[in-house]
Amino acid sequence: MSVGDFTYEDVGATREPGFCPPGFHALHVRTRLGEGEEVFRRAAEAVLTWEMHRALGVGVDAGADRAAPGVDVTVTLAGVVRAPCRVVWTAEERRRAGWAYGTLPGHPESGEESFVVDRTGDGTVWLTVAAFSRPAKWYARAGGPATRQLQQAYARRCGTVLRRLAGGEDA
Repeated sequence: MSVGDFTYEDVGATREPGFCPPGFHALHVRTRLGEGEEVFRRAAEAVLTWEMHRALGVGVDAGADRAAPGVDVTVTLAGVVRAPCRVVWTAEERRRAGWAYGTLPGHPESGEESFVVDRTGDGTVWLTVAAFSRPAKWYARAGGPATRQLQQAYARRCGTVLRRLAGGEDA
C-alpha cells in the first residue's frame, strides 16, 4: 500500500515483528486468551469485526463491517478525541488472524498498530498488540511518557476484553 495520505512512511511495517522506525516508540503487548479452536475462532472474529474495540467502549466508525485493506476507520475516545486511520493489512489464516491500521491526518499519533490473534502449536491462543508511533498533535506531545503509559494500558485492556469476548480463561 502506498504512503498516500498516511502520516508516516513505513506503511505495512507492523507485519515485521519487532520493527520500529527511528524516532518512533515501540509497543508490544501479548495477552494469553485461553486455549482451543473455539477461543481462537471467537477472538479472531471479534478482532476482525471491530467487536473488541467497541467492547472497549471506544467509538468505531468504519467504512465496512469487517477489517480489509483500504477501509477507513475513525476511533473516538471519550467522545472527544477522534483518531482517523486506514487498515493497511489483514490476515485470516488457519492459526493467525488480525489487522493493522495506519494513522491519517488528524490522528493524535503518527504510526501503525496491529491487533493479531494467533494459536500456537500447543493450542494456546494469544492476542498481540504491536505498534510504532510518535506524537502528531500538541496534546500527545505534551503527554510525554504518560501518553505511552496510556497506550500500554489500552493494549492490555484489549487483551482483557478479548479474553472475555472469546470465552477464554478467567472470562
